[in-house]
Amino acid sequence: MKPDNSKTLVEIVNLRKFFDRHEVLKSINLSIDSGEVVVIIGASGSGKSTLIRCLNGLESFEEGEATIAGNTLRASEQNSQALKSIRNTTGMVFQHFNLFGHLTVLDNMSLAPMRVQNLDPKIAHQKSRQLLAKVRIEDQANKYPAKLSGGQKQRVAIARALAMEPKLLLFDEPTSALDPEMVGEVLDVMRELAKEGMTMIVVTHEIGFAREVADRIVYLDDGEILEQGSPKEILENPTHPRTQAFLSRVLGH
Repeated sequence: MKPDNSKTLVEIVNLRKFFDRHEVLKSINLSIDSGEVVVIIGASGSGKSTLIRCLNGLESFEEGEATIAGNTLRASEQNSQALKSIRNTTGMVFQHFNLFGHLTVLDNMSLAPMRVQNLDPKIAHQKSRQLLAKVRIEDQANKYPAKLSGGQKQRVAIARALAMEPKLLLFDEPTSALDPEMVGEVLDVMRELAKEGMTMIVVTHEIGFAREVADRIVYLDDGEILEQGSPKEILENPTHPRTQAFLSRVLGH
């Protein structure tokens, strides 16, 4: 059961992002409460991944601001203490895992807690093993990423993000690089995190996951939020013609 907590954890205000002269995010405004799971859907190139990359400073933005857990990142201050604080409270799971190939799974997991949190190596390894058990791959701790399946790599990536004890988890199309039979094992881990009350922003094409797990679905089109609401509202009764057209394509009706 999710915590009864309506406190706003993420507040995005008038965020604008350009690539050269092309405006890829157009005055984005979005509030997300603690414990809420927000799924962002939309066609390729609509700005979904760029939006979540702006939230943890992987992409700069030209106007507006983003506040996460009380730390405000403004367009003009993207090398500030606020960015460091946001990265310490925000975990990111990438499409292509981003694991270090020369490190074992256990060392991949322990690196950031040891360097950023100055955690004792023994404690970091113990904590990492607990998280690997949580995502059901504790038996892979001493292997290198090249020996893992795609689904196992992504579960390591999720566990690695959890090792920093984030208040917010960002997922950038976490299943799109996986073979179909491996998608389910990653989505199962994400379902469990949602049940535990983890605040999550998920960019995904997995409409079934969005229907089942999301508290809210946000439809992004050409850098604008055109529509948002509960899964039932968006998937069964979309009001904007472009949302209707997109869902007609992806749902096949």
